[in-house]
Amino acid sequence: MLILNNTNSQPPTFLLTGIPGLRAGQIWVSIPFCLLYVIALSGNSMILLVILREHSLHESMYYFLSMLSATDLSLSLCTLSTTLGVLWFEAREISLNACIAQMFFLHGFTFTESGLLLAMAFDRYVAICDPLRYNTILTNAKTAQIGIIVLIRNAAIMLPVVLFVKRLSFCRSLVLSHSYCYHVDLIQFSCTDNSINNILGLFALFSTAEFDCPCILFSYVLIIRSVLGIASSDERQKAFNTCVSHITAVAIFYIPLISLSLVHRYGHSAPAFVHTIMANVFLLIPPVLNAIIYSVKTKQIRKAFIKFLNQKQS
Repeated sequence: MLILNNTNSQPPTFLLTGIPGLRAGQIWVSIPFCLLYVIALSGNSMILLVILREHSLHESMYYFLSMLSATDLSLSLCTLSTTLGVLWFEAREISLNACIAQMFFLHGFTFTESGLLLAMAFDRYVAICDPLRYNTILTNAKTAQIGIIVLIRNAAIMLPVVLFVKRLSFCRSLVLSHSYCYHVDLIQFSCTDNSINNILGLFALFSTAEFDCPCILFSYVLIIRSVLGIASSDERQKAFNTCVSHITAVAIFYIPLISLSLVHRYGHSAPAFVHTIMANVFLLIPPVLNAIIYSVKTKQIRKAFIKFLNQKQS
């Protein structure tokens, strides 16, 4: 088998995969994909727009939400061209450099979303457990600092992952499992030792999502303990209602992410369509549902959206 060394020869070309077993009908399969992309892009763009325009929403809770929407928007955009290119035009070829760049942004935005969900959990903790100091603890400057720290953390973690992928040598017949480049999927085609890549990939996962998730759970343990100490049942219900959207966002993000990681690492005997379903659920469901949930469940966002539409009509 021919080995392609990335440092001494022309970088290899990978082939993306659409829906296994449905190649002839991929144009029809692309219709729900397009619909999901439209919802994700338009919904998150609208949330960003109303938060930027409405001065009453200029506080940390909504700034974190705008960061989450921007991340979901970026996550959708970084895979839009390859996914629809494969489904519409059978444009399956992607170079190593383009594949690595997409992998960097895909995983980077994924880890950014994880970090933002942790920041939003901290925001809910302060708002419920220490409401009198909320505005002094989470100032606009501190909110911006948290967002910058999340970005720097993820860039620093992903940079070694990218550099070590560049050092690998690949064999021919490089057919990826998805319509986008995923780290675990990419490195399995290495003809040289990829143990360091596996270690770096696991380190990246455990130092971001696998670290953030227990911290989010711990914050909600503290929140629940604080809420149960409230005497009024109406106040308890009101406090819990402020967390419903965030809890739902955490569930729809972590469940597909953990499931996809497990399928890739331990589900080698699973049918190909299982990998495809999990990959697309992980890719599209969080950006779509986050836009819907926060638009419907957050009264202030809903009112700002209605106000924006009325201004446009008048």
